[in-house]
Amino acid sequence: MTEQEPLLEWVERIAMYLARDGVPPIAGRVLGWLMICDPPEQSAGQISDAIGASRASLTSNLRLLTGMGFLTSRTRRGERTVYYRMAEDAWAIVVRRQVAGITAFLDITRDGLALTGHDEDRSGRVRQAHATFEWMAKVFDDAPPPPSQARPRSEG
Repeated sequence: MTEQEPLLEWVERIAMYLARDGVPPIAGRVLGWLMICDPPEQSAGQISDAIGASRASLTSNLRLLTGMGFLTSRTRRGERTVYYRMAEDAWAIVVRRQVAGITAFLDITRDGLALTGHDEDRSGRVRQAHATFEWMAKVFDDAPPPPSQARPRSEG
């Protein structure tokens, strides 16, 4: 077993966990790799070599993850290579976005309840969704703020 195999097994666990929520496996592998790799900033080529993804598939998944707020990218002076890393507080940002989605869905279910009126069968299905999302919104409203992911960088 090579030194990198346990890392790649962990990366695969991240990918399979996120795949349950519809995240493409390659995007999950990218996230897992960028969570654990050294150095923390990697080029597409380095990521591709590490996780065994084709460059074409990797490019679309890097764009997806950047758009979702998980990754940031930058270039270095004098180079054309783009380097990717996990965004500061990436997980908190994504969770906040999902919580905002709960509120947006509550607005939609309220409109659905207004449309269905007193038709118990139709309004019951909408009411069930509304009640569940209302409960989740309350849980998040009452929760303490997420821990900060930002750590002071040590000066070397």
